[in-house]
Amino acid sequence: MASEFPPSTLRPLIQEVAELLKVRKETISVAETAAGGIVSASLLSGPGASAVYKGGLTLYTLESRIAFAGWTQAHIDNYAGPTPEIVAGLAEHVRQTLKSTYTVCESGTAGPTGGKTRNRTPGYVALAVSAPQGTYTREVETGLGTDREKNMVAFAEEALKLIRDVMQGKASL
Repeated sequence: MASEFPPSTLRPLIQEVAELLKVRKETISVAETAAGGIVSASLLSGPGASAVYKGGLTLYTLESRIAFAGWTQAHIDNYAGPTPEIVAGLAEHVRQTLKSTYTVCESGTAGPTGGKTRNRTPGYVALAVSAPQGTYTREVETGLGTDREKNMVAFAEEALKLIRDVMQGKASL
């Protein structure tokens, strides 16, 4: 059985974000962790993506964050799971490196396992969009429990919602 891609729940958001980027002649880059590349793949699924997509990173491991996102040993020593501050820093680093108008970043706990703190509970995701006017953050709990695949798609959806809201002026710093 083949899976539908991009997921139908994401299609309207993908189209909306892509159109806003194209009309404004702006660009986007992506730094994602728990969504595993779904945000980038979704943005790349439509025709004309090369005009707006500057690149993306799946920063799933701490080692990848050292190699590609400017992290130092101090970041690793102080790491306590996904937070708005962490995703803001990742988004800002990737935006500066790739020179995109926006960078959207997510990091969460997809499950099925997790921890005892809020940000380690399956379904929790921290989101950020680095934009010319500043970095916007948001925290969401999907309510999808330990369903890893559904949480991953929900994290991508929330990332696309945040970038749309920022571009439409509906997000606050």
